[in-house]
Amino acid sequence: MILYFSGTGNSEYAAQQIAAKTDDECLNLFTKIRSQDTRELTSQKPWVIVAPTYAWRIPRIVEEYLHKTKLNGSKKVYFVLTCGGAIGNAEANLKRLCADQGYQFQGCAEVIMPENYIALYSAPNQQEALKIIEAADALLARIAEWIKNGSSIPAQPISFKGKVCSQIINPLFYSLMVKADKFYAKADCVSCGQCVNVCLLNNIRLVNGKPQWGKDCTHCMACICRCPVEAIEYGKHTEGLNRYTCPKKLMDQ
Repeated sequence: MILYFSGTGNSEYAAQQIAAKTDDECLNLFTKIRSQDTRELTSQKPWVIVAPTYAWRIPRIVEEYLHKTKLNGSKKVYFVLTCGGAIGNAEANLKRLCADQGYQFQGCAEVIMPENYIALYSAPNQQEALKIIEAADALLARIAEWIKNGSSIPAQPISFKGKVCSQIINPLFYSLMVKADKFYAKADCVSCGQCVNVCLLNNIRLVNGKPQWGKDCTHCMACICRCPVEAIEYGKHTEGLNRYTCPKKLMDQ
C-alpha cells in the first residue's frame, strides 16, 4: 500500500505514478492526520511512503503519524521523498524510524520535483514545471520496478553538507521558520473557505469572512498555493511570485 502526504500535489502525483506501475492502492494521509486517526493499517504488499522533503527530512507531521500508527502485514517499507533540490541525509532518520517500529527499511529515493516552498523560494512557471516532472517520470518508473521486484532502492552517497542540513539545520528550520504568523489574506479574498478546507492542522478559520491563522502550522503551502484568487501572502516575500500546484496531476484529471 502506498501512503502519501502532499500539500500542493507533487507527492500525490509521484504516489499515483508508482501505484499505477505497481498495481497498488494509494491512501491519502490528509484525512488520517487531520482527524488524528492512528488506527492500524494492513497491507500484504510492501509499504511505500511518499512525502515531500521539509528541510532535508521527512515532514515531522508524517514522522509522528508513522510512529503512532502500526503498519501490519508486510514489514518492508520504501520511502520516496520529493524535493526541490535535495533530501540531504533524510535516510538516516528514516532508518531509525524503521528500527524503532520493527520495519525492514527498503531504501529512500530522492525525486526532484518543481519547487513549491514559496515562503523562501520561487516556484517555476507551468512550462518549467512540466519539464521537471517529465524528468522525474523516468525515475518514478525505476522506483516502481525496484518495488515490484522486491529490490531495495540503491543508497546514494551522503555529503557532509547533507548531514549538516538534515541534522542541524532541520531543527533550526522548525524552531525559527515554521510559524503561521506571516500568512495573511489581502482585500481581494472572496471568502470561499478553500484555505480552511485544505489546512491539514485545522489551523485556519474564517472570521468575518476572512481567514485567520492559529499557532499550528506545518508550512505545507496548501493554503497559499491553492487559493483560487491568490489572495493569500506570506509576508512580503510571496508578493508577485508564482503559486504552485502540480500541473501534471491537474492535467491528467
